[in-house]
Amino acid sequence: MSRRISWVVALLVVVVSGALMGLLGGGSSAEQSPVAVPAGAESARADIARASFPGGDRVPAILVATRTDGAALTPQDRDAVEAARTRMLAAAGTAGGGPPTQISEDGQAAVATVPLRADLSGFALTDKVKQLRAAATDGLPPDLRAQVTGGPAFGADIADSFSGANITLLAVTASVVALLLIVTYRSPVLWLVPLAVIGFADRVAAVVGAAVAEGVGMTPDGSTGGITSVLVFGAGTNYALLLISRYREELGRNESHRDALAVAVRRAGPAIIASNATVVLALLTLVFATSPSTRSLGVQAASGLVVAAVFVLLVLPPLLGLFGRKLFWPFIPRVGDTALTESGVWHRIAAAVARRPARVCVVAIGALLLLCTGLFSTPVGLSQTEQFRVEAESVNGYDTLAQHFPSGLTDPTLVIASTDRAAEVQRAIAGTPGVVSAAPAGSGPGGLSRWSVVLAAAPASDQAFETVDALRDSVHRVDPSGLVGGSDAKARDSAAAAAHDRAVVVPAILAVVLAVLYVLLRSALAPLILVTVTVLSALAALGLGGWASVGVFGFPGLDNSAPLFAFLFLVALGVDYTIFLVTRAREETPEHGTRDGIVRAVSATGAVITSAGIVLAAVFCVLGVLPLIALTQVGIIVGLGILLDTFVARTVIIPALFTLIGPKIWWPALRSPK
Repeated sequence: MSRRISWVVALLVVVVSGALMGLLGGGSSAEQSPVAVPAGAESARADIARASFPGGDRVPAILVATRTDGAALTPQDRDAVEAARTRMLAAAGTAGGGPPTQISEDGQAAVATVPLRADLSGFALTDKVKQLRAAATDGLPPDLRAQVTGGPAFGADIADSFSGANITLLAVTASVVALLLIVTYRSPVLWLVPLAVIGFADRVAAVVGAAVAEGVGMTPDGSTGGITSVLVFGAGTNYALLLISRYREELGRNESHRDALAVAVRRAGPAIIASNATVVLALLTLVFATSPSTRSLGVQAASGLVVAAVFVLLVLPPLLGLFGRKLFWPFIPRVGDTALTESGVWHRIAAAVARRPARVCVVAIGALLLLCTGLFSTPVGLSQTEQFRVEAESVNGYDTLAQHFPSGLTDPTLVIASTDRAAEVQRAIAGTPGVVSAAPAGSGPGGLSRWSVVLAAAPASDQAFETVDALRDSVHRVDPSGLVGGSDAKARDSAAAAAHDRAVVVPAILAVVLAVLYVLLRSALAPLILVTVTVLSALAALGLGGWASVGVFGFPGLDNSAPLFAFLFLVALGVDYTIFLVTRAREETPEHGTRDGIVRAVSATGAVITSAGIVLAAVFCVLGVLPLIALTQVGIIVGLGILLDTFVARTVIIPALFTLIGPKIWWPALRSPK
């Protein structure tokens, strides 16, 4: 009966999932650009106010033209640039709009502004910018080079980096997981079952996660979808590895493969549920963030991981039971096989750690503390031109323009203030250090005026942030209701939001993980020890990953979002392995004592934790296929951190600490272990 019920439940899950995919569809979240600025930020309020001005629903794309030989532009070149501008205006649907073309003082560059609709985002923005670039180069003389840059072009190039991202990530991730499962199981067929289940779960999770996020008012986008897919594949594979490992172990004790499977699900199920609950709750702490994309990731990824756990616990077991022992061919487990808890390489490692726990702790913890020092030398924050690992025309165009014009000309800062204080505001803007020019840009309804302000600093650089802060101080002293917006102001608000999110979300993550471990273990000391080791491992990974990002890969620094995402994934997923290990130790301790219990737990779970760690590290490294530095850095840090967690924290430090502390580690849950 139980077998029949399990098949009914599995089929019901698949049918309901298929219906949800059909009803909800693929959605359009993958086409959206990331939104990092909170709705209440000053730059966001400035955007709303700007829309009420004539032409306020437009943002400027910048055409910059130079000769390929570096010489001054000829009259014929200038005519060609003007013709290119006319074609671009037609492509943008604003023929006859925009200021006239400007020529640089050295006569070597021309710059023209083409207004675009401000509400364009994601792939729609990418398509429009591609049309502008095609119009600019169509018929252009071969000795002229035309580049389109400015705020819309940067946004388009970022959105374009996610074009086909889900397909690429899915293909590469599935290939990596398949290869590692084949190596892990040494079977030509076994890997197909978990990969098929997790692959289907990933597609369901993509649809359900985006729908849930949109349903609660979030804004899922291409980046959140890609990270969710990586998490579903990684965590889902971890759950499958744990279940199949326990199933294989029980096949050595039970004649009936169905009885072995039932025991495996009963024993591994609670650990999988606890692990999943920990990661889901940790992800949900992102709703306390202020960045819209970060908040969306929390809801979307949490929903996706629930789907992954449902598929592993309800769909995978009936499929394993269908094929029986033959699924493990050619290494088919037999009754009487030597138990993992009593032999093997992991048993020898655990026994060696238990013999010298103090020495092991000092060396391993010292090594992690040394890696943490990388945190102090790693800069945080990337400018707008430092977002890409590959060449982007928006960046190249900006570099060209910056050689001949003030840096801020590509995307002027916006100031909106009361018209009756216009003269004082004008003087305040002009007197702000770092401001090149301030031109009145008209009046709007409600007694407001606006100014177009050119900054000397590079877009989204530290100098630009300092100028924006100084400009806001100057304007607010004259008009407390004044607003400073534009791309630099948005980047400044985004960086401030990232710093706020780190300060709020990191403690929330630790509180959630600690609470789950207390509920699971019912021990006073063990959860504190486990969370401390996990945090130390995560900080060491951040230090090592930051050093590698700057010193090995040559990135200028860490993106503002990378530390928070990396810390979240490392702590949440690191606790996954902790739960796998400690629940097994708790199972073994009453019969074998604390020291032998942790040795047997490491022996039994060492292989699966190592396999799961390698799979998860490789899956996160897949984020490196995308051309954005931020996601590449998350992949690097999390990949390195999971390996540290797998081979150092879980295999060495935790067993050594449990051996040193002894039975007190379980008090009061296990009062009298041997």
